[in-house]
Amino acid sequence: MSNIVNEFLIPGTNKGLFYGGRFQASDSRSLITVLDPARGTPFTTVPNGSAEDIRAAVSAARSAFPAWAALDALDRGKYLRAFAETIRQNIALLAVLESRITGRAIREMNAQMSRIPEWLEYYAGIAPGLEGEANYVKGDYVTLTQYEPLGPTALLTPWNHPILILVKKLSAALAAGNTCVIKPSELAPVSSLVIAALATQAGLPDGVVNVVTGDAETGEALCAAHDIHYIDLTGGTATGRKVASVAGERLIRTTMELGGKTPVVVCEDADIDAAVAGVLFSAFVASGQTCVAGSRIIVHDFIYDTFAEKLAQRADQILLGDPMHESTQMGPVICGASLDRCKQFIKTATAQGARQISGLKPLALDIELSNGFYIRPTVFADVKIDHTLFLEEVFGPVISLTRASDDEEAIACANVGDFGLGVAIWSRDIGRALRLSKKITGGVVWLNDHHRNDPRSVWGGVKDSGFGKENGWDALRAYLTKKSIVIRTEQGYDDWFKNGQRYG
Repeated sequence: MSNIVNEFLIPGTNKGLFYGGRFQASDSRSLITVLDPARGTPFTTVPNGSAEDIRAAVSAARSAFPAWAALDALDRGKYLRAFAETIRQNIALLAVLESRITGRAIREMNAQMSRIPEWLEYYAGIAPGLEGEANYVKGDYVTLTQYEPLGPTALLTPWNHPILILVKKLSAALAAGNTCVIKPSELAPVSSLVIAALATQAGLPDGVVNVVTGDAETGEALCAAHDIHYIDLTGGTATGRKVASVAGERLIRTTMELGGKTPVVVCEDADIDAAVAGVLFSAFVASGQTCVAGSRIIVHDFIYDTFAEKLAQRADQILLGDPMHESTQMGPVICGASLDRCKQFIKTATAQGARQISGLKPLALDIELSNGFYIRPTVFADVKIDHTLFLEEVFGPVISLTRASDDEEAIACANVGDFGLGVAIWSRDIGRALRLSKKITGGVVWLNDHHRNDPRSVWGGVKDSGFGKENGWDALRAYLTKKSIVIRTEQGYDDWFKNGQRYG
């Protein structure tokens, strides 16, 4: 049997959509071109799925739901473990595919891919432990509660971590007994098709995992589909508002992991070299294209100049190049629009009086990469809290440094703006760092670290960064509804309308 990942590594491969356990031709004749961002050239195409494609995929998910939901959680866990093992056997190839499609450095992707199976194994393990309750209540009644899956669910995934974010969602949804229809970002849709095919290869029943590629209209059709009972979105805040509106109209639940503008507070007692290394990782991993990228660095006055100098020096040493080379430390951003957005932020920051301290050297790339979407890691110093760079999400490797005279000013700076996803605090005094963490708005806080993720660590934001949680028991319960069963234990029966009988 040929390896499905290898097939998709061949440029130009288009096998259609995936639903009902197999690749399917699209109802639409429209295609989406997927670029190789390192070269700025077409890599492959995928169908731009139509409303009819969505109906077919949702129908496949509905047909598979009763049998999948009826399985004991222990038996679903066996399927998930087999799925995890199938992914584990393909990690090296999946890392290459992710690098080709997203431009992420292969050294990053190898590290990330190695942990993907853990989400499937974790949820396979905890789902059988989700027990109902029983209580005696007033009037000689017993109430029982039990958890039930929701039905076909919609997973809308982004382009920056296509496999990781998909598997995070998929693991909880499947363990809970739901079936899924996935709509990946049109910028990086290939991985989702491969993961769905690997799920079927691992033995999951046909129709449990389905994928329809397409643009925003395809996503809208999926969210509006009558037989979708839950929407799990990772994407931009503007998209989140639209999806939440549709979900509200339909009165179905959602989880939204949206935009971010992560503050990183560096106290004067921090280990400066450790904090510099941590900020570099937080700001420039994935070319700064993560929702929790450390994008606004708030540094205490006492160490500000030293910190800025060291950070700028280290940022300029980051090696850009072909993502497929092991020596490359940072690849391109995802597309031309992202590159233009980064350049506009640089232009605006300069016009508003910020001082660029890194990223000033011209790019020196191989000729084959000359049309790629590359930009140097860029740091601006002396950024004010009303500057555009301080307030708005870049989603690229352009970050700001801002002074703070004390902890209270640092807290005030960190809480400026509408986002509330990630926060990082660097201090040798862990008690101080913990006190600061309680006063800074954010759903995920790292102390003396950044961007650490685990199936057991709850993940999610507040304010414009969304609502609901990924990971942990919270994500599993979100994919379930809790049913109450009331049992009469008293002998006899009530006859409310019998003449002369009184109640109360």
